[in-house]
Amino acid sequence: MSELKQRITDDMKSAMKAKDKQALKAVRMILGAIKQREIDERIELDDAQALVVIQKMVKQRKDSITQFTEGGRLDLVEVEEAELVIINNYMPEQLSDAEVASAVDKAITVSGADSMKDMGKLMGILKGQLDGKADMGVVSQLIKAKLS
Repeated sequence: MSELKQRITDDMKSAMKAKDKQALKAVRMILGAIKQREIDERIELDDAQALVVIQKMVKQRKDSITQFTEGGRLDLVEVEEAELVIINNYMPEQLSDAEVASAVDKAITVSGADSMKDMGKLMGILKGQLDGKADMGVVSQLIKAKLS
């Protein structure tokens, strides 16, 4: 079992002992999503693959929060935000805006990118470096701002 999955399983046991229903629900949701992917693909996920599942869950929560806020469903926003806090515990430490901007500048310099045609190449370079450590939507916007 990967370190990340073991940590999540241990946290589930701790939440059960502490009778923390909200944390238990979120942790079980994470484990369920990881197990579902393992069953679907008939593989054992390593830490990097499990992190991809968790990143997807973070993105889903952020999208839901936006939609619920627009719809005036603040009760549901609170639920999603609480889950997001717990899910983010398993994400690697996020880079600062300055570190992301620096990585984008470096990638532009190294690749010689000078127009929007190079956007895909830059995203490919940066995805490997920043995946899990930065919001790739923000990275994309930064690249567009610098290339246009």
